[in-house]
Amino acid sequence: MYTVAALYHFTRFADHGPVQAPLLALCKAHGITGTLLLAHEGINGTIAGDRAGIDAVIAHIRTLPGCADLEWKASTAETPPFHRMKVRLKKEIVTMGQPDVDPVARVGHYVEPADWNDLISAPDVAVIDTRNDYEVAIGTFDGAVDPQTKSFGEFPAWWEANKHRFHNKKIAMFCTGGIRCEKSTNYLLGQGVEDVYHLKGGILKYLEEVPEQESKWDGDCFVFDARVSVGHGLQEGPHILCHACRRPLVPDDRDHPAFEQGVSCHQCVDETSDADKARFRERQKQMTLAKARGTHHIGGV
Repeated sequence: MYTVAALYHFTRFADHGPVQAPLLALCKAHGITGTLLLAHEGINGTIAGDRAGIDAVIAHIRTLPGCADLEWKASTAETPPFHRMKVRLKKEIVTMGQPDVDPVARVGHYVEPADWNDLISAPDVAVIDTRNDYEVAIGTFDGAVDPQTKSFGEFPAWWEANKHRFHNKKIAMFCTGGIRCEKSTNYLLGQGVEDVYHLKGGILKYLEEVPEQESKWDGDCFVFDARVSVGHGLQEGPHILCHACRRPLVPDDRDHPAFEQGVSCHQCVDETSDADKARFRERQKQMTLAKARGTHHIGGV
């Protein structure tokens, strides 16, 4: 059984570059895989391995400037969710493209999972899902507004075009683990919205703590690893991944005429050229050969 750790923390690194190499070396020494992003604004990522290795990495991150109170969310996976370890330097740990947004300065009101149902049931509250359209498609909270964004960077423009819909409403926002809401709530506060709330720990914490019989969550939650989705109790969901477009599929989608393993699905078959598909077929061929040899192809999940 593998422990999966989802984490993020906003802090102001004076220079995040020197953090990269020691963190990568420690992860590799403990057999940890996954991806961690480092930027001037903090750290974000998901990693997996045995519990002792995860604990060692978390302990190291907590020694970094401003990270002593780092929180993280644990779940489990039967098979390795990742096949290699990456520590990347980025401009933002979650890309919104708004240089004035600063979650360290202020964010919306945190709402514990146990209190979330009451908040989103109130008539004067508008609930907004800040995730991408393909994530929302497989699960969301009852009655939540779907901005239908392709990326988080589209959220500010969506808000500007739709803010009139939420006049005199309290705004409650949620995302997978909470990181996007740190920025989106700060952004709304900067736009003059007074009552802004967000789900502490995100959907993952809600699915972990709120009993299914009391839940207002409908469907599964997309996760950015080989599990593809999780449900209540953070149990692995039924979804698989289209390796061409990285969107989630249900197993029956394999029967669609547009589905070709590693090449296309019904969602992306018209989005790529014949040259793209030929390249994807070659990649899939190499992945299949690598699997037959008992090795892992770098193009795999």
